[in-house]
Amino acid sequence: MNEKDFLTGLGAADVLDRADFSDKARPLGKELWRGAIDVAGGNTLANVLSQLSYGGAAAICGLAESMNLPTTVAPFILRGISMYGIDSVMAPIAKRKIAWQRLASDLDLALLDELCFDLDFADLPRAAEDILAGKIRGRAVVKLP
Repeated sequence: MNEKDFLTGLGAADVLDRADFSDKARPLGKELWRGAIDVAGGNTLANVLSQLSYGGAAAICGLAESMNLPTTVAPFILRGISMYGIDSVMAPIAKRKIAWQRLASDLDLALLDELCFDLDFADLPRAAEDILAGKIRGRAVVKLP
């Protein structure tokens, strides 16, 4: 199954090519999004921020591409956008319980088998390269020796 079919099967209305977000971002791009969730960082995040609509927001929860954020303050000042860091490690137990309740009620459990796979511990270095190259989807359950 190709990526577009996989993602639309999960509920995506449209799928964009990640290459469209890999180049250096302009300070302000065309307003395309009201909100975004970013797991990449780097140029991808900079491009998404530059394309947020006035008053839009982005939730940032990953650094798969880079910890760098090569952008300007222009979208924050001129469009009043917000960027929220998502950290599950320090989240209070009350917020965690709400999140787990939402997962229990909203998550289609039938999709979990498609999103998870087993990975041998010895294969982690190769898997890390594949993740960065966009060749892996979902979550790996690492089998320890």
